[in-house]
Amino acid sequence: MHSTEATELKQLIVQSDEVRDAFAAGKPIVALESTIITHGMPFPRNVETARQVEADIRSEGAVPATIALMDGKVHVGLSDADLDRLARAENVMKCSRADLTFALATGAYGATTVAATMMAAHLAGIHVFATGGIGGVHKGAEESFDVSADLEELARTPVCVVCAGAKALLDLPKTLEVLETKGVPVISFATTELPAFWSRESGLDAPYSLDTPAEIGALLKMRANFPDHGGVLIANPVPEEHEIPREEMAGHIDAAIRKAGSEGIRGKDVTPYVLGAILELTDGRSLDTNIALVRNNARLAARIASELT
Repeated sequence: MHSTEATELKQLIVQSDEVRDAFAAGKPIVALESTIITHGMPFPRNVETARQVEADIRSEGAVPATIALMDGKVHVGLSDADLDRLARAENVMKCSRADLTFALATGAYGATTVAATMMAAHLAGIHVFATGGIGGVHKGAEESFDVSADLEELARTPVCVVCAGAKALLDLPKTLEVLETKGVPVISFATTELPAFWSRESGLDAPYSLDTPAEIGALLKMRANFPDHGGVLIANPVPEEHEIPREEMAGHIDAAIRKAGSEGIRGKDVTPYVLGAILELTDGRSLDTNIALVRNNARLAARIASELT
């Protein structure tokens, strides 16, 4: 990218005062997506959770940078007023790579998914991003070709994504295969098994395992030496006291996917529909687990970001 192009792109970014001060002081910064606010849960719990996650990052000595699209700009870090404005907004676009520029060009409110958050974080100069779980290869993708843009973004954009694994409603073995093909290191944190979002176990061996933020930081520094490298995926198991066991979740997931199929749900509508069905089937436990794992990932991401400063 030419310097003129880079300058024009960065003019699209609006930093919060806290984020601007963090860059100036060389403090560690952690990016956060905004779909959890607009598409993950109702108001006011969405705002409460977003502020909890930001507080978790600050408690580890880092600065949170929640990313969203408003007024034709990429907002990196949201003030309390901006966060509240986004949470109350109606018809907010759920933006992946394909949607980001449309939202910016039209001035629409846009909440960023994993892929779009990675794009914006990289543009802003943020190297670590905490989320709940990534998208991946959907079950039946051999017929539907339903594969999340998150995987392609991990292949191309050099941001470390800390998550609790891919969402367990996906085809996890195929998701791992695609990540391997695209050269994305998948590192399980302090376990040799790949976590499965709501559950600590998936039945799949982790490709790699590291036990400390310092080890992860060393890996990221080494990988940055190579041009055109993509992202790194850190799979962080949900705390044991908050998990829903794998065997129990499998039944809920199968029931939710069958319901989605019977009602003709397709494409990008599948994941939010299935998550909503699972919320009902678990009597709200899946949401509590989701919040716990996001907060856990945020704390680990802050410790990793601190290793890079």
